[in-house]
Amino acid sequence: MSSNSKAWSDADTAYCPYPLLTDAGGLGLTTSVIPTVLGPVTVRHGRRSSAARDGVATILLHGAAGSWSTWTPLILSADRLTPAPLTDLVIPDLPGWGDSALAAHEETETIESLAAAVAEIARALGYQRWQLIGHSLGGVVALELAASQPRRTTFVGLVSATTFSVIESVQHPLTRFGVLPGFTALLAVMRVLTRFGSGGRHFVRGLHRLGLLRPLVTPLFSRVDEIDGSVVAALAAEARPRSFALAAHRAGRYDAAQRWAGIQCAVRAVRGDRDVFVTVGDDELMHEVMPAYEVTVLADTGHFSHIEHPVDALFALRPWSTGRDHNETDETYTRQQHRPDGAARRKA
Repeated sequence: MSSNSKAWSDADTAYCPYPLLTDAGGLGLTTSVIPTVLGPVTVRHGRRSSAARDGVATILLHGAAGSWSTWTPLILSADRLTPAPLTDLVIPDLPGWGDSALAAHEETETIESLAAAVAEIARALGYQRWQLIGHSLGGVVALELAASQPRRTTFVGLVSATTFSVIESVQHPLTRFGVLPGFTALLAVMRVLTRFGSGGRHFVRGLHRLGLLRPLVTPLFSRVDEIDGSVVAALAAEARPRSFALAAHRAGRYDAAQRWAGIQCAVRAVRGDRDVFVTVGDDELMHEVMPAYEVTVLADTGHFSHIEHPVDALFALRPWSTGRDHNETDETYTRQQHRPDGAARRKA
């Protein structure tokens, strides 16, 4: 490691080592509300590099039932453990989540329009090029933006992107229930809760107050008893049944294979070996659509590797996290070089 990077500690490499933070200013970020085609979007941004005029934005896109804060463990990992902190950060709360409202006309909110809104945000902040990191639904939006803006997108990193299996499950919930039973069951619950309007959100928050939400989200994490309380609180706050159901509906209408075949930049992915929303079949189909696609599977990890094992997720998405050239394929650059325990990752 560079002499500028900080020493490892057991705490940094533990399971779920950092809480979710909500103080943007403490991370060197500013909060702005930026108008887009889908309405005003709240964005955390900052840490501009000295060459900001020609700089490349690092855009972090959260998943359904998430907000900008889901990325704070990854930011903390980079601050502590890499030669340089993450710069030129752009982290929106996608419409319907966090501090951003759903589009006034919900039918206009599609995967394509979400990607267009993200591009608007980056340009409004002075960036003409970007590298994208997306979790779950955010990964789908990142891929769409890369497909629609190939000259402006330099790299895509995916954290448990919900791709073909989720799309298939939305389209055929009964006949294809066995593909992702956990997701299909969750979607059914969200659709039922949607009928109760704001009461659905209050119901989930009530479960959290009673201490019942943590066991209910067990399938999402490898070791649910060890996740920080801030993670469960964030899920309670962001469990928005209508937004979730609409996001799934949009995914079911999206022609992923046709759109992603045109992506020109490198695409690297990381997911957990216990991820209930992503399958080996997804990895195979992604590789068929994008032959240069690479995926790293992390052991003892569920759907939130950037929270459960943020250090490993950071380095799995190399070279984005280290400033190396995006076309570099040095296979000797492994976790063992950065972890004192020399534990191995499994590359699919």
